[in-house]
Amino acid sequence: MNMVNTQVRLAARPVGLPGDGDWTVTEERLPALETGQVLVRTLYVSIDPAMRGWMRGTPSYLPPLGLGDVMRAWTIGMVEDSRNTLFAEGEIVTGMLGVQRYAVTDGRGVTKIDPAEGPVSAHLGVLGVPGLSAYIGMLDIGRPREGETVVVSAAAGAVGNVAGQLARIHGCRVIGVVGGQEKCRHVVEDLGFDAAVDRRTEDVAEALRRHAPQGVDVYFDNVGGEVLDAAVRSLARGGRVVLCGAVSQYNSENGVGGLPGYISLLINRARMEGFLVFDHADRYPEARARLREWVKEGSLKVVEDVVPGRVVDFPRLLLRQFDGGNTGKLLLRVED
Repeated sequence: MNMVNTQVRLAARPVGLPGDGDWTVTEERLPALETGQVLVRTLYVSIDPAMRGWMRGTPSYLPPLGLGDVMRAWTIGMVEDSRNTLFAEGEIVTGMLGVQRYAVTDGRGVTKIDPAEGPVSAHLGVLGVPGLSAYIGMLDIGRPREGETVVVSAAAGAVGNVAGQLARIHGCRVIGVVGGQEKCRHVVEDLGFDAAVDRRTEDVAEALRRHAPQGVDVYFDNVGGEVLDAAVRSLARGGRVVLCGAVSQYNSENGVGGLPGYISLLINRARMEGFLVFDHADRYPEARARLREWVKEGSLKVVEDVVPGRVVDFPRLLLRQFDGGNTGKLLLRVED
């Protein structure tokens, strides 16, 4: 097979934000396919905050990447060639195939996408891990009830924007915590949130007391740190805290911060629960069906930040996840 594959590999364990020295780009000639294998050309690469955790050398919910490994990533691609009877040339597929121009796979963990159902990019966003995380975290773990007050952090991000919209769909009053006035405007005017807090210019705890004087019933956490502590201190009796992510802590050089206000959980008979979406695979079919229906009827808006580029642009785009530079689901659309 006379084709060259460009790959982004982990060269070093980052300290703080990933830098140029933490990556290496390799080019390798693709081998001929063996029986059972599929060649997939990458169309989209999902850029996710969780990637920072995968780069650590410590055990987690997924095995750590080894130095020299192709960077792990969810992707969407087109089947270019197949020696596997389950996949045909020209089909669109998705899977964790890595940051590379082409992927050779045996098909395990790879799922077909029907382009007739809508934009395929949605399978890395509202119909992919972010949307499923929002659905399961908000509806199964948070269990919001009509009339309750729900707060979502990183509310303009891939998971947060969906989580907040789901709470709104279920009749809740929704407050989004975001970074910057434009994102405040976006979640209120475009997504229908009731209020927004700019964590960069406002005291989050004071703002939550102002917007939720009776307390917060559900807090959906994507950031950890000081925002999590402020929300816990603002809980109503019987409040629920859903731990989905901790983006403010992923690049910390001083370890993960504590939770000084944890006593509020006791005083308010509240519950705090972490979850991993991968543990709830049995819920995916229902979740995708309902998410797709809400999108179709217009009650759930799809927000994507699609950046055209090459595989080698991945390291630069990853940094946007941590500087507040994107709104919605960040995707690299791979172009030759």
